Parts: sequence; structure tokens; C-alpha cells
Amino acid sequence: MRFEAVHLVSLTDPAPDGPVDVTVTDGVVTAIEPAADPSADGGWLMPGLWDQHVHLGQWSLTSARLDLAPARSSAHAVALVRERLAEQPDLPVIGWGHRPTAWDDSPVVSDLDAIDTDQPIVLICGDGHHGWLNTRALQMLFLPTREGVVAEGEWFQAYGRLSTVLGVDGTGPESYRRAMEAAAAVGIVGVVDFEFSGGVAEWLDRWSGGADLLRVRMASYADGLADVLERGLSSGQPMGDDPRLTMGPLKIISDGSLNTRTAWCCEPYAEKAVLGFPHGQPNQTPDELRALLRQAEKARLDVAVHAIGDRAVTEALAAFEDTGACGGIEHVQLTTRDDVRRMAELGLRASVQPAHLLDDREVTERLWPGRGERCFPLRWMLDDGVDVVFGSDAPVSPLDPWLAMAAAVHRAAEGDEPWHPEQSVTARQALAASTDGWGTVAVGHPGDLVLLDADPLAGADDPAHAARLRSMGEHVLGTWVAGERVHPLVP
Repeated sequence: MRFEAVHLVSLTDPAPDGPVDVTVTDGVVTAIEPAADPSADGGWLMPGLWDQHVHLGQWSLTSARLDLAPARSSAHAVALVRERLAEQPDLPVIGWGHRPTAWDDSPVVSDLDAIDTDQPIVLICGDGHHGWLNTRALQMLFLPTREGVVAEGEWFQAYGRLSTVLGVDGTGPESYRRAMEAAAAVGIVGVVDFEFSGGVAEWLDRWSGGADLLRVRMASYADGLADVLERGLSSGQPMGDDPRLTMGPLKIISDGSLNTRTAWCCEPYAEKAVLGFPHGQPNQTPDELRALLRQAEKARLDVAVHAIGDRAVTEALAAFEDTGACGGIEHVQLTTRDDVRRMAELGLRASVQPAHLLDDREVTERLWPGRGERCFPLRWMLDDGVDVVFGSDAPVSPLDPWLAMAAAVHRAAEGDEPWHPEQSVTARQALAASTDGWGTVAVGHPGDLVLLDADPLAGADDPAHAARLRSMGEHVLGTWVAGERVHPLVP
């Protein structure tokens, strides 16, 4: 396979000044030579993009879900559910996207039970950390009856049983395949899948069923760790016969989230704190956290510790230091200058989802007043030498790496003023954080490539660059994984 007269996007290493011809043999870049026809325009070639934090099953379901992002109150959300049931009275209601932190009222089961239906109703909060269910859904998921929401660990366990509510729930191989095709269309060649349900056996079945378009690293949670250990899998090891499907990290959710006010912080929440937990709360004791890290370290599994609050980050770093485990912190939404330095000293990765700052900036100013300058501190991380990688946390944010990059660079949605621009990064740095560590295309690189019709770094100093960067997915001419075209697919 050969790319002719392409310009290489300059990332960590300088790119050639002129166009080049790039040869890929057996899935690896084997030659880069001056273009035989330098007058031709072959486009811009760069390493394929990775999303380092996806819930692929949940993302595959989004098109069928009721969008609750517009809901401005509990009553408004209930009205949207009623509208959906009026249109589809014989189907369960699965909603996604409500953010009740800003509501004057709280979501309660009785409001959903008041709707005249026998269908289960499951409404998933926009950050994925709680489910608001009617009693019918609680019963079908074998959960105790209650008036409030199902949150954090109890919810994550229940999510894996949603197929009992949905039947054929849209997370089969065909749905995964469609999600992968959409990802490839914007230049994605690989994802780290943090889905709550499943496991090795399920991913192998899914892969053999046709969900095999992209590279996938499957994360395991603590409840699936025994199976991973029994299979003798370590991070980076193929899970089956195809080297594109590999074992990823052990995922540990050490605290909650900002919107549910369960992220574990050094200072109390300014309003609406969870009763009895003004600072948020951890999900494990220090001993439990260290025990999991030791198991992972012994099995040569990387560890991905979810830590959103600054106290959770501090405790996670201490656990890594005590156990010698490898891996990194997921989210790092709020932290301190000293802890960023510790992260660098320990050689830990920071896996950040920059698009979250677009949704969370207003909530942050209310719940964490005076702490915004320490949120998503990407500039500190890069200045201190932390290995920073980007993801989406889809479906919490769209599975769109260009949106994440634009948020990291410009720290604002279209039409908004930048939020703490002192923590912005350059467009080149954002792009490098999205390519799984691969810099400017070179001999020996994998044939995981994306071809664009424009340079994504052009005009990076122009105020209009944010809009161009966000729309760069529309400029993808083709995507290849291991030298095979995955977008556009040729019949």
C-alpha cells in the first residue's frame, strides 16, 4: 500500500518540508521517500487517533435513548418521558443526559411511578454516575425499592444487567460495529473500552461476530479481575488470535463525580452536598485500594484509577507510590500543583477528557468556587512532563477526538470566553495527546493512519482555529488500521 505526494503532519518530530511517498507493508510503515510527483496533492497524513476512555456499549446505545440533556427540572424530565411513552407506549424508556445538580428539585422514584405505564424507566445521569429508575425497573434489575436514585458502585453493578430490562439492547456485535464505523469516519483507529458489563469472553464473542474494525484495549473492573488472572492476561497481551484486541488496564473507580457531588475533595462542596459527606467520598478504603493495585502489579496489569476530586487524586498517587503499580489516573479533573509534580515523578499517565470542561465549567464555579484554576490543569501537566492522553468518556461526551482537542486548546464552547486559558495547550500538543504516543509518521510506525484534506495545525494562532479544529472530522479522507482501510469501507 502506498500514499503518494502526502504532507506529514508535524507532531513531536519535524516533518519533511515537501510532499513524500509513504509505503506500508504488512501493516507497518516501511519507507518514506520524496514524492515522485511533488506537484500532486495527496493530502495530510498523520498517526490515527485514539480515544483513551470510552464506554463503547453505552455509546452504541445513544441513538436509541431519550435525550434528557435539555431537562431543566425533575418535572421537565418526567414530561419528556411522558412524551416518549406517548410515541412508543410498548417500549422501555432508557434516557441519558440529565444533570440534576442545577435543578431546584431532586429526582425521585415516585415521580416516575406516577406515570401511567407498565414499562420500566431507566434514566441515566449525564456523567453516568447514577440511574433514576421507576419501581418496575428497580424490580427487574433486582434492586431494593427506594425513593432516591441508584448511585456509584451499586449503579455500576446494575448497569451490567440492563439487558434484563431491554432484551435485545442494542449492544450486540452489529451495534458495536456501527459505532466503530462512525469512529473510523473521524479518524479513530483505537479505543480503550471501559464498559461496565462484559469481560474477556464477551469481547471475544463480539469480535468474532464482526465488531473487529478498530484496535481495542479492554479494561477490567475488580469484579472481573479473577477471570483475567485465571486466563493469565497482562496489559498489552492479545486476548485471542487477533493482536488488535488486547488486554487493557484494571479500572478502579476510587471516587464519584462532580455533578453527583461524590467526587472526593479536600474542601467541602459549596452547596447541595450529599448528607453526611460534605467533601464527597471514596469508594474504597486505603487498604482496599492498595490491595487491588498490588494484585494488578503482580499480574503486570496497568491500573487506571478514576479520581476526579483532588483528595482522590492525592490518595491514588499515594497508593501507586506504595505499591509500585504502573498506569495512571483517569479524569484528574481537580488536583493541586504539587500532585501534578508527584504524578510526573512517579511516571504515571494522566488520561483526561477535555470536553468535560465545556459542560462542567458552570457547575464547577458553583460547587467548587475558587478552584477552577486547578481544574483540567493540562498546562501544568505538560510543563511538568506528565504523559497526557485524551479521551471522551463517551457517551458522557461525544466520541469525537477533535472536540476534545479543541476544548483542550481553546477551553470554550463556540461563542464562550475561554475558561482559565492559562491551562490551555497548543494544538500540536493536543494532537500528540490523541495519537497513543505516536509522533510524526516515520518508518517503523504501525500502519494506523488517517489521511486529511487539510493540515489540522494550520492557523493555530488564529481565533477561528477552534471552529476549524472542531470540524476537522469532516476533513477525513480515509482511515487505516494495520494497513487496512477501515474508512471509507469499500464493498
